[in-house]
Amino acid sequence: MSDRIREKLTILADAAKYDVSCSSSGSNRKNDSKGLGDASSSGICHTYTEDGRCVSLLKILLTNHCIFDCAFCVSRKSNDVKRAAFTVEEVVELTMSFYRRNYIEGLFLSSGIFKNADYTMERLVRIAKKLRLENNFNGYIHLKTIPGASQELLTEAGLYADRMSINLEMPTEAGLKLLAPDKSHDDVKKPLSFIKDSIIQFKDEKKIIKSTLKFVPAGQSTQMVIGATPETDMEIMYSANEYYKNYDLKRVYYSGYIPISYDTRMPMIGSQPPLLRENRLYQTDWLMRFYGFDVHEILNVKNPHLDVDIDPKLSWALRNMEQFPIDINTADYKMILRVPGIGVGSANKIVQARKFGKLRSDQLKKIGIAYNRAKYFIRCADSVFQLNTPEAFTVKNLILSESNSKYLKVPQNQLSLF
Repeated sequence: MSDRIREKLTILADAAKYDVSCSSSGSNRKNDSKGLGDASSSGICHTYTEDGRCVSLLKILLTNHCIFDCAFCVSRKSNDVKRAAFTVEEVVELTMSFYRRNYIEGLFLSSGIFKNADYTMERLVRIAKKLRLENNFNGYIHLKTIPGASQELLTEAGLYADRMSINLEMPTEAGLKLLAPDKSHDDVKKPLSFIKDSIIQFKDEKKIIKSTLKFVPAGQSTQMVIGATPETDMEIMYSANEYYKNYDLKRVYYSGYIPISYDTRMPMIGSQPPLLRENRLYQTDWLMRFYGFDVHEILNVKNPHLDVDIDPKLSWALRNMEQFPIDINTADYKMILRVPGIGVGSANKIVQARKFGKLRSDQLKKIGIAYNRAKYFIRCADSVFQLNTPEAFTVKNLILSESNSKYLKVPQNQLSLF
């Protein structure tokens, strides 16, 4: 690798690290023609698939030149940073070279916008096309959708990419206008809608014509920056819920705002991103996607913010103590999922296991539930009958004190691990 390419890689890989929307899950592209890579059977690194596999990507920008001046972005045109740009051939060569050395199993390619949207998108498409057709690369490819690009280019991109994503940037239109006045959410919604409709169209065609090509088989995702604008947790998650429902997104990513450089439009916060808040938002997102919760149950006018000291599932349960305790041997699956300390896997095991007899507390522990948390919300075969349900405040303090006592029991020489 030449010194110039190495320098470009250092600059453009560093600029790409702020984009977190790079999951590799969901693709089923197979290697059936003696090519390189297989997105269906292997992962892509330093991110995780839905089944827990660790995966590795070459994650770079095509260029960090940009015509926009978004206050939160390291690549904004007014920022005094080193600029660089890869050629189409350089990105293809890097991807193939890294893949052959077993450094990566796929490519995550984004870009600043130089000249205009079509000029940038056309180069992203050319890279994916060269990898697929000229290099017979069957590994995972994630392409960024450039707002304002033509539908013809988006269609062509969808034929070569496994996943496409376009960043919402800020949760609300007001927040976006504050920090990126040249952008709007409508510029994001149009390509999201077009790609969603195209995915449906290609799937319908494949039912009739088996040779129909795959189109964005791993779907679409988006990203929001959290903490740069004053939205409540309720506003953030209501926005995410809207995009999940209207555009069939696979994932919404929440990126805690990192103060990259000084700008009068940005809030004055510490050097650390709001990681705890980011984590609570992901937990809420998980409840919506896998646990059957409606976003309005978790966040509403009375509760516009997520609790800092407890997770959103426990917070909901404490606000709805009248629904507990449930009988673990008779309750339906959906209600079991709502018990703090019981996950999707454990809920399925409970439903299957109780077919063979009533479940006791020791059996629930063996199944793998967090019994010390769940015990306040369930009854099982050996539960002691209680006349009164404990107050939510009491239950919360008991759970928190048990968690703290576990931490304090850790030997002093192991505390640094936590």
